[in-house]
Amino acid sequence: MRIKSQWFKSERKKTPQEIAGAMAFTIWRIADNALKNTRRANFEIAIGPQYFSFLTEFLVFLIQVADRIAHRQLSAETRFVFTSTLANCVAETLAENQSRLMGNSIAEHKQYFIDKLNQRAGEYADFNYEIDGPEFAFTRYLAFCMREVMDEKDVEWVIDQMMSIEAPEAVDMVEKTMKNLFEAEPKQTRIRKVTSGD
Repeated sequence: MRIKSQWFKSERKKTPQEIAGAMAFTIWRIADNALKNTRRANFEIAIGPQYFSFLTEFLVFLIQVADRIAHRQLSAETRFVFTSTLANCVAETLAENQSRLMGNSIAEHKQYFIDKLNQRAGEYADFNYEIDGPEFAFTRYLAFCMREVMDEKDVEWVIDQMMSIEAPEAVDMVEKTMKNLFEAEPKQTRIRKVTSGD
């Protein structure tokens, strides 16, 4: 999956809110890609509550990853602004999709996600995230949460799918995107050289 992770054309330093908005779009794409990959691997994830439960758990995991990376780069106050904005942007995107497909209000779906995020944040807090990425227990907890989402026949297999394939790829993409978005200097637009026939 290709993701855009650089700023172009602006010399102005980006605010934590702007970076969080860009990161929210990327995180949504990563979670959606993980869901598609898991379905292609012959796991049954039905459109409806199960589909959104998968997305919820994976999005929560990715927000935790982004928050831990932000911890390495930002002050406590700026990190709070970044993570709060990120969580709200992701929650709104998920809630809009849920409301359109399943009914109920956007506000109701958003509040459910925020409540789940707050619950899981306390649980993920028990696990370390080092400079080279999450410890084994961090990604294993994602797999544990996914067991609650899957049908009985897929419960045992989803652990390996999450820990060996989906989580490592997703973490790599979040790490790369965060690094690029937090760079102080934006990338310059490349000028294509044109060969003249003269």
